[in-house]
Amino acid sequence: QVQLVESGGGLVQPGGTLRLSCAASGFTFSTSAMRWYRQAPGKEREWVATIRPGGTRTYADSVKGRFTISRDNAKNAVFLEINSLKPEDTAVYYCNVVVSTPYWGQGTQVTVSS
Repeated sequence: QVQLVESGGGLVQPGGTLRLSCAASGFTFSTSAMRWYRQAPGKEREWVATIRPGGTRTYADSVKGRFTISRDNAKNAVFLEINSLKPEDTAVYYCNVVVSTPYWGQGTQVTVSS
């Protein structure tokens, strides 16, 4: 079955950097588009970034220039590097793939605070 397991979140000061990871299994990773979403307290889940099988990347306007999505097909993993973290980046970050239906991981908490 499809499994997505996020890791790498934590408490970080404004201006800091984090690298989130998502380990995937149960589907053909190399031919699947992978996405990151986030959900801030009291807000709806929002799309953050997508990386397609060929490596094409797209980002939400709110994160362009600070977030970088990447993938390692040999390890069935997708990553999200977040630079210049801001308090408004505080959210639970989720990995997502659509294999006939959307699948989600359990999420990893990112808290940006001094």
